[in-house]
Amino acid sequence: MSDDKSTAGNMLDAAKAKVNEAADRAREAGHNVAHAVTGDTHHKAEALEDRAKAEVHNAQANAEYSEGKREATDGDGK
Repeated sequence: MSDDKSTAGNMLDAAKAKVNEAADRAREAGHNVAHAVTGDTHHKAEALEDRAKAEVHNAQANAEYSEGKREATDGDGK
């Protein structure tokens, strides 16, 4: 996050982070299925890694959204 981004910039970054979170969660699900089918623990480890990445992207999205909301309500939008 940067203090010089506009409301729209923060909201766009929040949306991008949510898309990345969804992709991470989809990969996690795929690895969980692969682990269930094959029993290969490598897939389980990759699923846990993707879950951690999804949580990071979720936190980033929330922070960007909050910053954008703050920018929108402070009156200048910048």
